[in-house]
Amino acid sequence: MKEIKPSKPQADLHGSSIYNRVRTGLDSDSLKAAVTEILLYQQGRTKDNASLNDVYMAVSLAVRDRIKLREITTMEKALQHKDLRIVSYMSAEFLTGPQLASNLIDLNIYEEMKQAVTELGFDFDRVVEQEEEPGLGNGGLGRLAACYMDSLASLGIPAIGYGIRYEFGIFDQEIIDGWQAEKTDKWLRKGNPWEIERPELSIDVNFGGYAESYTDEKGKTFYRWIPDYMVRGIPCDMPEMGYKASTSNLLRLWKSEAVETFDFFSFNRGDYYKAVENNVRSENISKVLYPNDELLDGKKLRLKQQYFFVSCSLQDMMRIHLGYGGKPEDFHQRFAVQLNDTHPAVAVAELMRLLLDEYKLDWDVAWNTTCRTFSYTNHTLLPEALEKWSVALFRYLLPRLLDIIFEINFRFLQEVSKRYPGDNEKLSRLSIIEEAGERYVRMANLACVASYAINGVAALHTKLLKKHILADWVDLYPDRFYNITNGVTPRRFMVLSNQPLSRLITETIGDKWPGRLDDLRKLEPFSKDLAFIEQFKKVKLENKKHLATIVHNLTGIKINPASLFDIQVKRIHEYKRQHLNVLHILTLYLRIKNNPGLKVVPRTFIFGGKAAPGYFMAKRIIKLINSVGDLVNSDRDVNDRLKVVFFPNFNVTNAQHIYPAADLSEQISTAGKEASGTGNMKFAMNGALTIGTLDGANIEIRSEVGDDNFFLFGLTTEQVDETRRSGYDPHFIYSHNTELRQVLDLISSGILSNGDKELFKPIVDNLLWDDPYRLMADYPLYISCQEKVSATWENTKEWNEKAILNVARMGKFSSDRSITEYCEKIWKVRALK
Repeated sequence: MKEIKPSKPQADLHGSSIYNRVRTGLDSDSLKAAVTEILLYQQGRTKDNASLNDVYMAVSLAVRDRIKLREITTMEKALQHKDLRIVSYMSAEFLTGPQLASNLIDLNIYEEMKQAVTELGFDFDRVVEQEEEPGLGNGGLGRLAACYMDSLASLGIPAIGYGIRYEFGIFDQEIIDGWQAEKTDKWLRKGNPWEIERPELSIDVNFGGYAESYTDEKGKTFYRWIPDYMVRGIPCDMPEMGYKASTSNLLRLWKSEAVETFDFFSFNRGDYYKAVENNVRSENISKVLYPNDELLDGKKLRLKQQYFFVSCSLQDMMRIHLGYGGKPEDFHQRFAVQLNDTHPAVAVAELMRLLLDEYKLDWDVAWNTTCRTFSYTNHTLLPEALEKWSVALFRYLLPRLLDIIFEINFRFLQEVSKRYPGDNEKLSRLSIIEEAGERYVRMANLACVASYAINGVAALHTKLLKKHILADWVDLYPDRFYNITNGVTPRRFMVLSNQPLSRLITETIGDKWPGRLDDLRKLEPFSKDLAFIEQFKKVKLENKKHLATIVHNLTGIKINPASLFDIQVKRIHEYKRQHLNVLHILTLYLRIKNNPGLKVVPRTFIFGGKAAPGYFMAKRIIKLINSVGDLVNSDRDVNDRLKVVFFPNFNVTNAQHIYPAADLSEQISTAGKEASGTGNMKFAMNGALTIGTLDGANIEIRSEVGDDNFFLFGLTTEQVDETRRSGYDPHFIYSHNTELRQVLDLISSGILSNGDKELFKPIVDNLLWDDPYRLMADYPLYISCQEKVSATWENTKEWNEKAILNVARMGKFSSDRSITEYCEKIWKVRALK
């Protein structure tokens, strides 16, 4: 639907053209009037005494006004269509990124608002930069959820995203003496103009206590949960606008508080802590994203978080469904509920509880409804990442749900026994309850038993999922399994993040491509157009200069924009192999030290990413990267050719500066470990070439862009498996590879750690005697491939042709394509007309 920008006031719902201009007008004069009015009447400021944050809030509220009517209209129309399913996307995190600039682009009023703010006497760029990044997510899982919400709205699919409104994000990362330091992410301290809190729609959630049976007047047995205490969930709504669309969906996030926030009796007795104890305990649930769960209290809080947002969300959906004339047993006809990994999997038992205990449905009817409601996305190939909770903890916090899970499992295992008589091992593997040693509830099994569809997130991931992690489930329910390769939104990661490249593309092929990314194929002929190549090179250089300025301001390190920007930014984890990248840097370092006249392509190595606070090895890898940076950057023999930077606090905001500036994208995880990856897509969309293994979505990216436009190295998944079967001796590789031995000996020598030979010993010992992620095996292949990278870089024309073809062939990796496949294959939903 084409966006209409009224050139003169129009009557609105209130019959007032003046009101309409201020609240909904899209021209610069209307926007200027809106900002001025909000500054005065909501901020209590004039443009002469307003702070930068006052202006940011006023501009954001003016934009929110223009989205709100679209949101209300979308939901009302969707709910009035009884045959139209609404997608409910349940996720523990939504890494949305800053909203202001994104919403301006979606509304197609970026330039108009820039003009309005400038005419009011403010610096538009500073106003945009004033926004705090919402601390609602951490990594790929949350960013994927945000991309999918963007695409749902852009495609006109009615949807509600359900999650938790965390008061504090995971943490802000600072680098102190080379080490990661975690600081509180106080993202809400200056207010959040995008959310509307709705206490009148609050929902109460049970915890603890016990379940008891009772008989109704007809002699039928039911159960009720008698909780120890209840927690209240307050919905906080944020809009999710579609790109140049009339559709705006809803992100409904739950904030926790006590049912009784203040104990007046205890306060009067002088017990001031007791007076607020319930409120503190309740508010902790939505306090922090991913609390450390190494200790029992952390595990309790994680499980409470998951159940809290799931229960609030299902009760909310049921209230909406019944309010529009639905029946409990028809719940699945109104909502298609997607479980984004296992965090919301407890929803299966909670929906059963609601249908059985609250709405008094028979078991078979309730189970039929439940199994037609949920679909489940698996995001991992690491068995240890499949969530499970101890039965004892489950009984302590969620006794009624545990009873229901036991009953689901009992009935399910009866079915399995009939299918596979005498196969007790299969029975044990499929059971929702793990019985060996301490008993656990397996959340992936709970999700699989109740979901009508189960999907992986890349072709290789789905293949390995079906072959290994969920093989028994494939055998039992083969028709439930699908692959839907992940995608990312080009609106944020091209149109917003890389405006110079976006302008060049639009001038070349027209302006429809952000909503139809396959149109980028029209760029292919321009990969050999010398004039276009020069413009493309100029855009890339300007992006690199911009990033160089930011790096210098943040770290004090000066980097050369003309050098090859070799970038690896992602969560720090051993399987992602940031330390393999480090081995390459030290290899180049030693080559130059041994032969100062050696010709080496100038490179700037940029790392970024957070390590989980309790992940010892990952935090040591960050220290290693920074120690190598200190060595390289201070050595005059080397630092005109090599520079190493660790970019602190990698998040969506910083990613928007980094992706457009990359020349080389490091996607070097061990084959068979990465489910998909989406950073690989964002880099390639912005004209970076990839060096990578045949892992995750790398395989499909290589297939799309062409083998010649992708730097491939490393063992395949099958070869990695073979090293496990045949025996793997990393120390043998160390003994027989001179350069590798010199690099590891350098790390062990203490040169990187002020003489402390113990500091990096855990990393080196792990590589020499275990090497679970096969760095040693892949090292010579990686070094050889990097030499091909350098040779290609020296041929500027060839490099830029390949980079342009990467951009041109990334259409498949739009999240619009992913969501279209979910709609057609799994949810069976259609767009709202």
